[in-house]
Amino acid sequence: MQPQGTIRTERLDLVPATREMLAADRGDRGHLRRVLGAAIPPSWPPSLLDDATCAEFLRLMTDVTDDNFRVWYWLLRGNHGRGQTLIGSGGTSSCPQEPGTVMIGYSVAGGFEGSGYATEAVRHMIPVIFTFPGIRRIVATTFPELKGSIRVLEKNGFVPVPAHRVGTGIGEGTIAFVRERPGCR
Repeated sequence: MQPQGTIRTERLDLVPATREMLAADRGDRGHLRRVLGAAIPPSWPPSLLDDATCAEFLRLMTDVTDDNFRVWYWLLRGNHGRGQTLIGSGGTSSCPQEPGTVMIGYSVAGGFEGSGYATEAVRHMIPVIFTFPGIRRIVATTFPELKGSIRVLEKNGFVPVPAHRVGTGIGEGTIAFVRERPGCR
């Protein structure tokens, strides 16, 4: 049985992160495997989900200063009785400079890219995100050379943001995309 708030997609269970999971993700693979009930592939964590990022996620969850902060671990359901495998994660945080807006981020472990998992997970996260009180827009930033990440956003209805509106995004050299809640402009 999955925890409350789990998002079930065609192939994945997006399990809401807990403090215990985020703490385990900072180096205790055995404990992370036990709390998720899933195999942890050798390619975990994805390259953009480093220790500093996990530490910041844990801080945000512990401090409870961002009502829109969420993280989900993406578990690929096994076939023929095989267990689940951790293949990615994604989440949201508020954009303090843009009321009614959250940032979305996601990452897939090596060996699982190019199979549509991120597109599927983000597609199912969007309607949940738009249930957050007051949220009218979702913004994502990525690097221009990450063509797969750009395709995930495009397939999920995100459109490029003019550079003058968002600037360089979260990191130097990033580009931004936005998805508006239907009926909002």
